[in-house]
Amino acid sequence: MSASTTDSTSSQRPRLGRDFPWLWCSAAVSSLGDGATIAAAPLLASRLTDDPRLIGAASVAFTAPFILFGIPAGLLVDRVDIRAMMVRVDFARAALLTVLTLGILGGWGGLPLLYVCMFLLGTGEVLCRNAAQVLVPFITPKAGLATANARIMAAQEAGAGFVGPLVGALLFGVATALPFGVDAATFLCSAVLLGRIRRTRPVEPDRDRDRAGMLSQMLAGASWLYAHHLLRSLALVSCLINLAGSAMLAVLVVHSGKVLHLGPFGYGALLACQAVGAVLASRFAPVLTQRLGREGALVATAALIATSETLLAAASSAYAAGAALAIFACGTVTWNVVVVVLRQTLVPQHLLGRANSVYRLVAWGGLPVGAAAGGILAAEVGTRAVFGAGAVVMAVVAAALLAGARRRWITRAEQNTRQNAQPGTERGTEQGAEQTRRPTDEV
Repeated sequence: MSASTTDSTSSQRPRLGRDFPWLWCSAAVSSLGDGATIAAAPLLASRLTDDPRLIGAASVAFTAPFILFGIPAGLLVDRVDIRAMMVRVDFARAALLTVLTLGILGGWGGLPLLYVCMFLLGTGEVLCRNAAQVLVPFITPKAGLATANARIMAAQEAGAGFVGPLVGALLFGVATALPFGVDAATFLCSAVLLGRIRRTRPVEPDRDRDRAGMLSQMLAGASWLYAHHLLRSLALVSCLINLAGSAMLAVLVVHSGKVLHLGPFGYGALLACQAVGAVLASRFAPVLTQRLGREGALVATAALIATSETLLAAASSAYAAGAALAIFACGTVTWNVVVVVLRQTLVPQHLLGRANSVYRLVAWGGLPVGAAAGGILAAEVGTRAVFGAGAVVMAVVAAALLAGARRRWITRAEQNTRQNAQPGTERGTEQGAEQTRRPTDEV
């Protein structure tokens, strides 16, 4: 009886691999420190200057590497031992934050040092986020990819979006340098945890590396992604989701004050609702994907996001707004879980880092556009119009995804990938290699 119970439990819970707990703990610890620094950096800048532009420059310095170094980071991830690189980057970030902490304590930690540190921290984040997504399929069985990615994303959202900022703000009130010192300690812990991982992606020679320069190698990922109809389309849809979400968050502080009549603490509580939704998605996403299939799950997540924007536009209650934000985060995290697993299974391994970085570059392109559009629209016709426009955009996206789901576009792309990967005759093998270079999944 005991054995049958154990077998039943193991069949219901996908195995994530012996190395996955170390990667998860590393993501959770480092995200907690990231959240503390993200909250403390603008507070430190506000103590050093009253100029809003200079205060905002700290956030710009942290996010700029995501655009500047996204594609080069993907090339580096494809060329090196991922685990060793992540360990070195975490040690480097710990040293960097130690310098900033000492600078604050010594009185020589001004704005230039803060900007440099935030820029380098953002560069390390670009490398490690990309590397972690590439590493997951090498340490986790395919059946557990959805669960593994969901748990990592939930840990990152909870740490960087909820617990970390609260801890950072509290520590900053105790001592200005304290949150940065704590973040340095979290990166040291993360490096030690990553060092416990036994498996990593083997560094295989790229067949194109000796024939092409670095620029051509970086463009190889972009060319492959552009030729892949499914992933190219999903990247553009992700851009639209980020556009709608960025517009919503850009005016949320105004909406919470003028419409919901909340103070700073209430606004912080609204943001925390997103972390709650992200954590719920860590259990919700794999189940939804299993029951509805990947096509159905993407349609459902787009509908969830449209529903959240509609609820936010119509609600006058802070509780309803908090529920809407939780639903929004649940939808976006579930979307990310599905598409990350697709990239991990459809992209050739020697191109995974580069194609992944190009995908994220396209997806993140909607962030600044959405923020600017949301501010302009809110100034002209009010914040509710921003949420309403986002709901319309996501409703159109859901309808387009439904049309694709009826054609089984994801299933057909996966079948095409499996057929190309099957060993066969010499001619069939050559054709499969050519298909890998130029995907032809027709939808």
